[in-house]
Amino acid sequence: MSSEAVTTVYQVTGMTCGHCEGAVAEEIGALDGVSSVKAVASTGQVTVVSAAPLDDESVRAAVDEAGYELAGRA
Repeated sequence: MSSEAVTTVYQVTGMTCGHCEGAVAEEIGALDGVSSVKAVASTGQVTVVSAAPLDDESVRAAVDEAGYELAGRA
């Protein structure tokens, strides 16, 4: 088992402000293994650092829960 962290960048549509960034970051941050999340509304990109690769459907569900749409990996 590798101790290397995995960084994945996702594209999220609908984020327009700091509140949006916080909502998305909070939901994705609650996923198992996630150590950090940085959401940027101006680009729609969300950078996630996790202990292992995340299941895209789990990320999609978290983004959906926050009220936004996961367009895919950036």
